Amino acid sequence: MPKVIFVGSDGPQHIVDAQPGDSVMSAAVRNGVPGILAECGGNQSCATCHVWVREEFAERVGPPGDMEDDLLDLAVAERRETSRLACQITLTQELSGLTVDIPPES
Repeated sequence: MPKVIFVGSDGPQHIVDAQPGDSVMSAAVRNGVPGILAECGGNQSCATCHVWVREEFAERVGPPGDMEDDLLDLAVAERRETSRLACQITLTQELSGLTVDIPPES
């Protein structure tokens, strides 16, 4: 069972268990992780599940697709090199321990 570590902008960590095939967003929503609003429900039509993937996982997670890349330009928080939409990261056992930072709401 993959684990995901969410680090809030004000410091608290939330460690959640997920099922392989879950998105990072769905794992966050199901476990009540603050800061992941997911207003579009994972339909890749907003940027309210924007996260910063920790550098050590960036290569395994991979870059955003074209549509995701466009949406990240609209995110409220600062866009970084490892910015991703949590709804577009599919969890696998190889991603267990994935750590993402939740940007502060601006």
